[in-house]
Amino acid sequence: MPLYKTITPNSFTSIFVWKIEETFDALNSTIELTDSSKERLFSMKSELHQRGFLSVRHLLKAAGYSDADLYYNDNGKPHLKDGKHISITHSFTFSAIIVSDVEVGIDIEKNREKIKIIQHKFVNFERWFISEDDDYIEQLTVIWGGKESLYKIYPHGGLTFKNDIDIESFKMKDGKTKGHIRTYDWDKFYDIGFEQLNDFTLVYALDTNNND
Repeated sequence: MPLYKTITPNSFTSIFVWKIEETFDALNSTIELTDSSKERLFSMKSELHQRGFLSVRHLLKAAGYSDADLYYNDNGKPHLKDGKHISITHSFTFSAIIVSDVEVGIDIEKNREKIKIIQHKFVNFERWFISEDDDYIEQLTVIWGGKESLYKIYPHGGLTFKNDIDIESFKMKDGKTKGHIRTYDWDKFYDIGFEQLNDFTLVYALDTNNND
């Protein structure tokens, strides 16, 4: 299918979401890839990952870019040649990119029961405000997605979700909160936005000091 959704958190940030329903051949036949991307694509063992990879290239096209405009640094962080910031995510049947003039991160996760089992690995400060009501899984998924988005912003790697990243109190109906990266060389707050897409949670983070 074509582009599923576009979100504009502010005048200089755009989010593009794709619902992956096409076959591998349909996605691959209508997009131009660099040689390195072709090599990466065909080294993937899972067709689900291949389709996710290709759908991201379609999102780049929707944002006005080509596969050749995207490159990765030594830490695996994506960049655009024009200097804009980009972050990429895909999970099962959804993929998304965020493009902005400021630091950004994005994550999409399927809402699953198992997140309750692993919450001890990433919930710390947040345990004081989350509540075990009807949207408990979604709350935990927002926290995970927010921390994943902030992890993608931090340039040096090595953060722990539990000890180095906090998500401030929120209600699901608000669709927004704040996140905080706090480590030996970094102490910054970011805006966090989130929403539900079918059975998935989309979360994104952007530099709170520069948005409008």
